[in-house]
Amino acid sequence: MTPNILLLEPMMPDVEAHLDAAYTVHRPYLVKDRAALISQVGTSVRAIVTGGQTGASNELMDSLPALEIIAINGIGTDNVDLERARARSIHVTTTPDVLTDDVADMAIALLLATARRICVADRFVRVGRWPGEHMPLATRVSGKRLGILGLGHVGRAIGHRGEGFGMSIAYCNLQPVAEVGYLYRPDVLALARESDFLVVAASGGPDTRGLVNRAVLDALGPAGILVNVARGSVVDETALVAALAEGRLGGAGLDVFANEPHVPQELWHMDNVVLQPHRASATVETRRAMAELVLANLAAHFAGRQPPSAVV
Repeated sequence: MTPNILLLEPMMPDVEAHLDAAYTVHRPYLVKDRAALISQVGTSVRAIVTGGQTGASNELMDSLPALEIIAINGIGTDNVDLERARARSIHVTTTPDVLTDDVADMAIALLLATARRICVADRFVRVGRWPGEHMPLATRVSGKRLGILGLGHVGRAIGHRGEGFGMSIAYCNLQPVAEVGYLYRPDVLALARESDFLVVAASGGPDTRGLVNRAVLDALGPAGILVNVARGSVVDETALVAALAEGRLGGAGLDVFANEPHVPQELWHMDNVVLQPHRASATVETRRAMAELVLANLAAHFAGRQPPSAVV
């Protein structure tokens, strides 16, 4: 009998076909009564396939007594209780490294789009305002001071791209990273004071919740730009909206939000803000590589081997 798995959110059609061929797949997101489905199949479910934002709640984990592995299609583990999984000997796997370049690319794209007012200029042309009117000047990116909050794989890739723009780079991390030559700042407030642009690349979770608060935004200042490609929870979203509305922050490029997919409506109409629907890793190439790693983790586990990218 093939293992029963719960697929908590859609994946690419060919990947779902592969899952269907190898496992008995249950899709709670397709049924009206999710609780009834889980009650019906829960005792036999051995695996969960989910995304980083969706995760797997403690309530769901507790309802699956046979659960052996949670395969996350992403790098975030903040929506899975790792200690509870460890206590039950449940493997938790992620898809590290394969999305690093795309997320770093998106960070730079958001920075350029915000600083150079690319989206505003696009609309300016489309509605016929050029050449009858003149747009205000934008902000240069090259040669500026780039602050990076969180210098993991993504943070380092962002730094590498910043070097190509001739930026001076500083970072805040849990501890200094010996192999980089960037300036280390022990707290994000100090980093913001010395940055023209602050890019958030830190992991989510209780330890970083609201880390970018009003004081940090005020330190970045009315000419500064915040870019977030990490987790919406890392930024105090209420403080961010207020800082932008009151002109205490110059602009923001945002791929993630505190209550996705809900985005504060105040941001919709701000010309100094560029918004994305959590799309940093959303390329065909990266999503395929992520899916292949999810499949490899599942296959290894059910063959009695250590999953290749297990964090628990």
